[in-house]
Amino acid sequence: MIVGVIPFSRKKNPGTSRESYPGTPGGLFNALEHQQQLVFQYGVDAVNEDRNLLNYHRLVARVERVPPDDSFRVSQIVCKLLSTGVAGIFGPTSDETSDAVQSICDVKDVPHIETSWDLNQLVGLPNVTTNSAVSKALGIANLFVDLVRNWEWKSFTIIYDDSDSLVRFQELLRVYEPKGNTVTVRQLEPGNDYRRVLRNIKSSGESNFVLDVSERVLYEVLLQAQQVGLMSDRHSYIITSLDFTNIHLEPFQYGGSNITGVRLVDPQDPVVMTVQRRIEGMARKGEEVDIQPVKMKVELEEVNPHLRGVRVENRLGKTTPSSPERDSNLDLPVLSSRAQHDKRVGSALIYDAVLMFARALERLEGLNVSIEPLDCGSNNNWVHGSTLINYMKGQSVFKGLTGMVQFDNEGFRTNMLLDIMELGMTGLHKVGTWNSTEGLNLTRISKASTEIPGDDILLNKTLVVLTAISDPYGMTKEAKEALKGNDRFEGFGIDLIHEISVMLRFNYTFEIQEDNVYGSLDNETKEWNGMLRKVIDGEADLAITDLTITSERESGVDFTMPFMNLGISILYKMPTKEAPKLFSFMSPFSTTVWAYMLSVYIGVSFLLYLMGRISPYEWTNPYPCIDEPEELENQFSLNNSMWFTIGSLMQQGSEIAPIAVSTRMVAGIWWFFTLIMVSSYTANLAAFLTIESNSSPFDDVTGLANQNDIKYGAKDQGATLTFFRDSSNPVYQKMYRFMMEHKNEVTVKENKDGVEKVKKGGYAFLMESSSIDYITQRNCNLTRIGNLLDDKGYGIAMKKNSPYRNMLTTAVLKLQESGRITELQDKWWKQERGGGACVSKGPSGNPSSLNLENVGGVFLVLVVGVVIACFITLLEMMLHVSFREEFMKEIRFVARCHGSTKPVRRYGHNSDDTKKEDVNFIPMSPYTPSYDYKAPLS
Repeated sequence: MIVGVIPFSRKKNPGTSRESYPGTPGGLFNALEHQQQLVFQYGVDAVNEDRNLLNYHRLVARVERVPPDDSFRVSQIVCKLLSTGVAGIFGPTSDETSDAVQSICDVKDVPHIETSWDLNQLVGLPNVTTNSAVSKALGIANLFVDLVRNWEWKSFTIIYDDSDSLVRFQELLRVYEPKGNTVTVRQLEPGNDYRRVLRNIKSSGESNFVLDVSERVLYEVLLQAQQVGLMSDRHSYIITSLDFTNIHLEPFQYGGSNITGVRLVDPQDPVVMTVQRRIEGMARKGEEVDIQPVKMKVELEEVNPHLRGVRVENRLGKTTPSSPERDSNLDLPVLSSRAQHDKRVGSALIYDAVLMFARALERLEGLNVSIEPLDCGSNNNWVHGSTLINYMKGQSVFKGLTGMVQFDNEGFRTNMLLDIMELGMTGLHKVGTWNSTEGLNLTRISKASTEIPGDDILLNKTLVVLTAISDPYGMTKEAKEALKGNDRFEGFGIDLIHEISVMLRFNYTFEIQEDNVYGSLDNETKEWNGMLRKVIDGEADLAITDLTITSERESGVDFTMPFMNLGISILYKMPTKEAPKLFSFMSPFSTTVWAYMLSVYIGVSFLLYLMGRISPYEWTNPYPCIDEPEELENQFSLNNSMWFTIGSLMQQGSEIAPIAVSTRMVAGIWWFFTLIMVSSYTANLAAFLTIESNSSPFDDVTGLANQNDIKYGAKDQGATLTFFRDSSNPVYQKMYRFMMEHKNEVTVKENKDGVEKVKKGGYAFLMESSSIDYITQRNCNLTRIGNLLDDKGYGIAMKKNSPYRNMLTTAVLKLQESGRITELQDKWWKQERGGGACVSKGPSGNPSSLNLENVGGVFLVLVVGVVIACFITLLEMMLHVSFREEFMKEIRFVARCHGSTKPVRRYGHNSDDTKKEDVNFIPMSPYTPSYDYKAPLS
């Protein structure tokens, strides 16, 4: 870009005449350059009013109207001016006619002063080659290189409207090597409809743009970009026009786009404000010199409709909306040619050019200067022309409307200071400066710091929300017909964004993360990947899924407060139910308790036997009818003592009743003991017989880590794996090492892959508890094992320092307080998509029945006990009869199955004796004494 006032001449022989004559500048303007013409006239008047310039000599401006594209006619007009005697010619701005004027001025050694800020203006002294001019033009292109680097753009698209942009941006294209990110170049189509190109740019996913178009079409390009959706928060623009503030920017300041440009003229500068007021006064009076009065009222719609309502003084000052009716006589259209540059910059450059010309002419007055008429048909030239050109290039720095004015030896502007401007919600803000010496100097880094978020910051905005296909947070909707847009998706995250958008009144568009990578930081490259990378790069405004908030992720993006709290747990196959144990009736007490009870039973029985023998009150008269018996009897024999204690323990009792206080005390304590033990046994027995226990190879994460049969893993590049990596717990470190050693075998790309591995068996999957709860609601053969390993939450991710963070957090809080988030959880966890299939049923009114497996041990004890009793019965019988004859008689007697008496058989007598004695019946059963109380004998 070349910004400056450039004198042209081929000859450099200074004149020697000392004739004094007032300098006359000539101005060439086309029919539409009324503003520039007024500024030119005002510059001449300002010089004439300055008593410190030209020693009270006056300049007389001569202005000619020229066609913008007729070089022959312009050459005739230039020759006419030269014939009247002029010290320099200003203009024209048209590329087609400027070269013709330059050629004539070169021949006649008359300074040709041209103002231009276009990058494609290859201007300079005649001895400056085209290549060097391009190089000088590319020097200021470093401004845009510095901006791109400062914004850390990894890729961007250059949008331009003429082929000269490729020359202007050689340096910008050279910044990125072929192996780096792509720089795309897009040319707008001729005409007024740019939407097709802009839609193609949108489909590419690019969000950073360098916009190099003429100010004539700049507004329309921005407007159509807004219409196709390229003006959201994630889009950034660098506009190359030196005075893009001239267009009506209000429609774009609320969309959130980062629009950055440069400014040459500071409207708050006191000199600029003074000139602005004077130009406005001249426009009202229609004041002009040496030309016919110009009609100032122009219909704006004919050339540039978007400039209606902008005051003329704002071309050199601040752009503020105004009434079209009030200012229609002051608003002027922008020239159709790009070389006919923006009025504010062009006008300021013309004013500075006149001042530079006058300061050089003042130095020339020391010579005997004469300004003679020149004839284009003759060989004569102005002898002082080269000297005047050298004075213009070599004069000291002075303050103009465009800042400090200074030129190098080639006639190019140097040390030019440009303001970096940025469009925010409250209008344009100056955010820094740039010059060719010091480069870029920004006064702030983040755009968000200049914005003051209000309640309506999200009003009617369209946010790009990134999600992933992860049940139940984001899912593809099941429908017969093809769906479009947001209707394609459903889930907890989709509904949550909808609820928040209703509260904050914004629009949203969902995009899917195809690879389902949420995002982690590469420790070697320090680059993010996945969803978080797109949020950081501005490709998405928000990201929502089962995205865990971690300290690492918070270093790259911002999160809302958690909308769901959870932790890491273990997903595993439902443990198989253990078959009831045969002796499950013994389960209520441990083996130790049973051993203690056996010991206590024997001990108490022996104690009763011993105390019964010791205590005199337990020795009683077996025959109450005999007052003075010869023998006393004790009921607490060893057998009777054990029968008494076992009867009490079995809650059956016996006919034995303790008599002595000591034995009664022991019996009472034993009954109390049996009461507690039997009650405890009964209570526990009900639970053990009705509750089915599960058999699991591990019960918690420690058991999982210490076994070798079952493999375990987590999602690759997920927050769960990061938790194990960063943990200082030895168990977790051991598990992380195992997962890294068997990474290809145990880590999975997506959660659903881990669930499938669990279903196949021999694998445990570590994941967030909320996702496990969702899975176990639909897969009854899967369950969660162990407690939570940590405490964390899911949040909505957004770009660092996003102005939306507080508003979104507040919305999440309100939804939690109202119970709406809980309702959404119940909907997607327990109702939709097969939810609730594995919900355990509550207790019914009837007790559950017991199967034979539950009480089989009791039957076995019964059978074994009966069998043993039968064997004992036979043994007892065999001990009381002869093995042959008597045994057979007893068998026959038993086989008759009737009669309750039988004769006492006398062992050792013959059968006749036995028959005689059959009438004397004595029971075979042992004698049972009477237990009526008898006082002991003295």
